[in-house]
Amino acid sequence: MKIIKEKLALLAMLIALTTVLALTFIFPVPMTKGYVNFLEVGIYTAAMLLGGPAGAIVGGISGGMLDLILGYPQWLIFSVVIHGTQGYVAGKWSGNKQNVTRIFFLLLASVIMIAGYFVAATILYGKVAGIASIFGNIIQNVFGVIISMIIIKILDRLKIIN
Repeated sequence: MKIIKEKLALLAMLIALTTVLALTFIFPVPMTKGYVNFLEVGIYTAAMLLGGPAGAIVGGISGGMLDLILGYPQWLIFSVVIHGTQGYVAGKWSGNKQNVTRIFFLLLASVIMIAGYFVAATILYGKVAGIASIFGNIIQNVFGVIISMIIIKILDRLKIIN
């Protein structure tokens, strides 16, 4: 939790940037009454930069804010919990710079998000909607993993991160 206090301004900026990035690219999914976006790019990048607790904060707050801004309040609690857990898992072993380890935890975080939204959509709209959510969430996470890994690699080469 020490990093949270020391990096509060950075966390606030990452939450805002993640929310704006997700708002920039929104693709509605009528079957689930939800949407696909680039939220994972910000969550995964923040998690790999600052660790699990920071990833949880950026994921939970930006995911919740996005639902409120876009008019999907029924998803709010689910998004906070799912994206918070996703960010925590993605950043839990952020100090490890090996690509295989990073990708493993990003994929694990992706599975948590996909399974979480399957359950949430099933609770809100039934099993068909839960199944329909899987494809869009896979696409969202694939883009999130790829783009965030590129960003982290650039930051590693520039020696901006430790």
